[in-house]
Amino acid sequence: MANSFGSLYIGSSSLRNHQNAINTTANNLANVGTTGHVRQQVLFTDENYIKFANAAISPQQYGLGVSIGDVVHTRDMFLDKLYRSTSARSAFYETSYEAAYEVQTYLQEMEGKQFQNALKDFWNAFNNFGTDPGNSTAQNMVIQKASLFLSRSKAVYSGLKSYQKNINTQISEKIDKVNELAQNIFDLNYEIQKIEAGGIETAMDLRDARDQALDQLSAYGKIEYEENPDGIVSVRFENHDLLDEVRVYNMAKQTDKVTDFITPYWPNTSDMTSGDLDYVYDLTEEISSDMNTDMGSIKAQLLARGDMTPTYYNLFHNADGSTMTSEQYQEGIGKSTMMNSLAEFDQLIHTMMTQINDLFCPNTQVAEDGTCYDADGNVLYHTIEATVNGETVRVLADENGNAYYDADGNMIVATDAKFLDVNTTPRGEDGQLPPQELFKRNGCDRYTEITLRDAAGNAVTDANGNEIKIWKYNEEDLNDRSKMYTTEGVSINGDLLKIGTNLPHMKANMKDVDYDLGNKLLAAWTTESMWLSPYDTENCTFEKFYTKMVDELAMNGNIYATATDTLSGSLLSTDNKRQEVIGVSTDEELTNMIKYQNGYNAASRYINVIAAMIDTLLNSMR
Repeated sequence: MANSFGSLYIGSSSLRNHQNAINTTANNLANVGTTGHVRQQVLFTDENYIKFANAAISPQQYGLGVSIGDVVHTRDMFLDKLYRSTSARSAFYETSYEAAYEVQTYLQEMEGKQFQNALKDFWNAFNNFGTDPGNSTAQNMVIQKASLFLSRSKAVYSGLKSYQKNINTQISEKIDKVNELAQNIFDLNYEIQKIEAGGIETAMDLRDARDQALDQLSAYGKIEYEENPDGIVSVRFENHDLLDEVRVYNMAKQTDKVTDFITPYWPNTSDMTSGDLDYVYDLTEEISSDMNTDMGSIKAQLLARGDMTPTYYNLFHNADGSTMTSEQYQEGIGKSTMMNSLAEFDQLIHTMMTQINDLFCPNTQVAEDGTCYDADGNVLYHTIEATVNGETVRVLADENGNAYYDADGNMIVATDAKFLDVNTTPRGEDGQLPPQELFKRNGCDRYTEITLRDAAGNAVTDANGNEIKIWKYNEEDLNDRSKMYTTEGVSINGDLLKIGTNLPHMKANMKDVDYDLGNKLLAAWTTESMWLSPYDTENCTFEKFYTKMVDELAMNGNIYATATDTLSGSLLSTDNKRQEVIGVSTDEELTNMIKYQNGYNAASRYINVIAAMIDTLLNSMR
């Protein structure tokens, strides 16, 4: 009778464990499409055997049935690490490609090529003006096409700036996401530890969630992680602790007061008192796969965005004003897709505006012999040496060496200064001096008018008794973009928009059309007077500069695209290999389901037979 009840126990264990196996298989099938789910495999094992006797040969024993020895939760740690490192590198190049593609899209303006067309129309207007500067229709056409060209230029530059700010917003959101994922992993660590502390159950779903969080985290930067015997995973992010057994070390955001650009740093290792911040990313290091410095979308976006919105000046000059070398360019602004594109584009617009303005309103300055000459080589102004504010400079003077003064009694410094070439400058229909420049800075006029005075403060006059005036050129103020010839800092001269015939086109005698001016303007378009960057010093024209700028972007974009395609393929291949280990196979699980159902049915019939046998035995003993 005892053996009969023991057989009933064996049947019940089989029934119970097959039911659990069916539940596990059903869970796998239910999560076939669930991201991050790892298949669970049931392993059966025998229960303990009980011996009837201690015979030396063939001891009699009986078993207590079966049990589930383990539910295998299989992951390949090497494939996981390979997948996450590949994910980080793929995200870096994919993000870099997106930035290059967006910039190219803005320059081509959604393939409509409005800017390129505006550039060609501007050239055609000058071509017509150059052949007949006195034609009022040609004059107005130059002004209208210049207005359209500047409008398109501003639109492109504004679009690039907007995208730069958009990248900044994405960086901020991704920093928040990294902190969120770190906190999530930290919380899962302790949930897993609580469940697994008794050594009975494995927190499989929680481990799946934690592994998925690590997968997501790897796309934002280089990560290193390890699990201790208690099931706690500690993570390092960009060579700095992100979380451990004790706490999460969140990233903080430094916001630039001028640009509002955000840069992540580690507050726990920064000296907040002195402002010495421990930045998360070292953007000065060489980007190299061998050194693992090309990982993570945040770093790629920080590089693409840069740390400022540059002008043409920043393309060839360092922050201290020194001339930028090719090496400094490649290590600095050349690394940033947005900064480089903004600076190169502004350089094109700046050069075009200043060369055109300098032809309409030509300047002169002190030559090596200390004299200012006009364009024809005639003496325009004399200078002498004088001490101004403790510095020896040259100041304007008459032919007898008597210094000139302004209305405030100050000598007029000529060293490094420019003055309107009043003898040869072309005139508009109104004949006024200074003539109208085409592109006008929003923050200042082109010239400051000065009436020459002698030491006694009396106005100096010419032979006809007219006061002699000069026009001193107002240099660009690098601290005020409205006083620079930048894309955003200029507008078309409003006076010319009202009266187009005041565009300079006559010679200084106001009798002859200045055909030389037309020829010079045409030559400005065909003269190779520009460099693309300190790295690319091949001389080029306006149009060639723009073409090279677009080609440079396309080349960089192709490099990033090729790397992205290669790494995406590697990532997919690695993930496929991971899925072979952790993925759920519908066919395999359905096969297991049938197997466990048959086992369950067999155990059920076995129990029925044993129950009937016991019932028969009990009834026969009455």
